[in-house]
Amino acid sequence: MASLKLGLQLGYWGAGPPANAPELVAEAERLGFDSVWTAEAYGSDALTPLAWWGSRTTRVRLGTALCQLSARTPTAMAMAALTLDHLCGGRLVLGLGVSGPQVVEGWYGQPFPKPLARTREYVSIVRQVLARQAPVTNAGPHYPLPYPGGTGLGKPLKPIVHPLRNDIPIVLGAEGPKNVALAAEIADGWFPIFFSPAHMGEFSAALDEGFARPGARRSASDFEVIAFCPVVVDDDVERAADLYRPMLALYIGGMGAKEMNFHFDVFVRMGFEAEAHKIQELYLDGLKHEAAAAVPTSMVEKIALIGPRPKILGELAAWQESIATTLLVAGSPDTLRMMAEFLL
Repeated sequence: MASLKLGLQLGYWGAGPPANAPELVAEAERLGFDSVWTAEAYGSDALTPLAWWGSRTTRVRLGTALCQLSARTPTAMAMAALTLDHLCGGRLVLGLGVSGPQVVEGWYGQPFPKPLARTREYVSIVRQVLARQAPVTNAGPHYPLPYPGGTGLGKPLKPIVHPLRNDIPIVLGAEGPKNVALAAEIADGWFPIFFSPAHMGEFSAALDEGFARPGARRSASDFEVIAFCPVVVDDDVERAADLYRPMLALYIGGMGAKEMNFHFDVFVRMGFEAEAHKIQELYLDGLKHEAAAAVPTSMVEKIALIGPRPKILGELAAWQESIATTLLVAGSPDTLRMMAEFLL
């Protein structure tokens, strides 16, 4: 079986900051976890908590899973990355994702179309800034630099600060085959938000396509696949699943429009088309509790490890045999200790 690394997924905040995050970060580092990750949606941002909690660490890598492209211009993102990389001594992993049209257009006031082309341009500019080999320019239509028109006084610039590392790892969040192929081509890793060991073979062709493209940065042997792995220890499997049903109902039903919801599409590809339609309809009708109740336990078990310890240990083998290189775990200190016992 492959040797799996462990990461702590702190995610984004709910109504307020989690009270136990410093304790979890300290325990993850003590246990030998490889990394700690934060996220953003339309509340807390990913960078500030990562810097604050990460300042108490010395060894773990610090990653964003993910920073949303539309939240910052590419140069602003690169500035934040080179700043944080200096402050943490070269431990940053920059996770990026496009999000969806509801957030991009509704929250950030930016256009959503052409997400793959935007991602390619964005990453190219970030890498230019970090390389610091020449003043940064971009001729593409999404992030032209210097800005065309305006005063006409804009000029290409290099960052004042010399990056600690000229090539900070970039991980892309991707759920569809085309986006996965792009991640394999231009990124150092892939973050599938819903990872099912039984269904990752469906992405093999997309990954192989990306690795085979001219100029691809990585191959399958040195490409990170950072898989979110929810873990709930409970002798009652149904009760354990209950903790994740509302989250899946939110993503399948509400994190996207009915016409375009990438999370919905993931579960359709896993074979839950009828269930996903039912969950979405209930959620969009405002029946959130009913939508959560419609999430089958088998769906939760596809993307999470739930139940008694022996069941979790037995099912962990499939994750070890999958293409995942890191499992991102969220939970109590006891959960982190159990996973470290099983894997580290």
